[in-house]
Amino acid sequence: MATQTELTQDHENWTVRVTQVLGSSRRGLDSSTGGKLSLGEVKVAFHEAGPATEPARREGRRALILPREHGAWGLLLVPMVTGAGVAFRESHHIVPVVLLLVAALALFWLRTPVESLLGTSAMRAQTKDERKTVAVVVAGLGTVSALTLGTLLWAGHNPFLWLIGVAAGAAFVGQALLKKMGRSTRMLSEIVGTMGLTASGPAAYYVMTGKFGVTAWAIWMANLLFAGDQIHYVQLRIHTARVEGFRAKLTRGWRFAAGQLLMTAVLTVACLSRVMPPVASIAFSPLLFRGWFYFIQKPKPLVVRKLGWNELSHAVAFCVLFITAFALAK
Repeated sequence: MATQTELTQDHENWTVRVTQVLGSSRRGLDSSTGGKLSLGEVKVAFHEAGPATEPARREGRRALILPREHGAWGLLLVPMVTGAGVAFRESHHIVPVVLLLVAALALFWLRTPVESLLGTSAMRAQTKDERKTVAVVVAGLGTVSALTLGTLLWAGHNPFLWLIGVAAGAAFVGQALLKKMGRSTRMLSEIVGTMGLTASGPAAYYVMTGKFGVTAWAIWMANLLFAGDQIHYVQLRIHTARVEGFRAKLTRGWRFAAGQLLMTAVLTVACLSRVMPPVASIAFSPLLFRGWFYFIQKPKPLVVRKLGWNELSHAVAFCVLFITAFALAK
């Protein structure tokens, strides 16, 4: 067995080889790329660099099987929590929503290893061991999702789940097509994909109550508005990190401001028409305040990790306030 010193030296030598490969790749880039390497080029560089230490290989395998879109977990789980929370006032059937949760997580997770195995993503399973590992994960996740969905749909139960699944699938296909059209449609592709992820909200409400009516649609709409505002805000903060002054921020962020106004209008109409309880609009107040405050707050360095935690706190607040509003309106 290699000593710690030998492992460290091995890792350092491998790192030097990776750096050399990346350096030669960077020198070959034309000016249109801005000197930036894609994730796929980095992956190729790691393979060209030769064998690495076990920790590095382990990290490589993890990248092949674990979803990299950390924010998407929230876009999937927040609607499901709100849907189940609202449904709890009408039904205490927890088993169906637990099965739905397991199925949704398995299917969401399944996309990354499938893309790695098929070679349709930047991270590809290239060696025999990598393909074997990824194939085992795909088989396991596929089995889990098939068993849980089969249990939910057995003997004709929960027929509306088929329609929700078709709608979500269509949204994901639309997202993939929009992504291929380039950066100009990136924001639109994320919103379309969010339609599919937030379908977990009405699905959770439906499997618990057996109803798919106005309340289910309200849950879907509310979560789509919330998620869309979060996505737009995060993108705005990242792309305007060095912009200072109210006028400059408004010039760069007028689309976000228009989205805030549109969200307020939609919520007002929904509450006045009793699609959802008027008190439910309070769940959006922290989000709206955060959005408008951006334009007048003093400039400060952007810390992406802190931004992510702040958005997570807004998601938790939204869940609690939205569920409480429906409970009070009973």
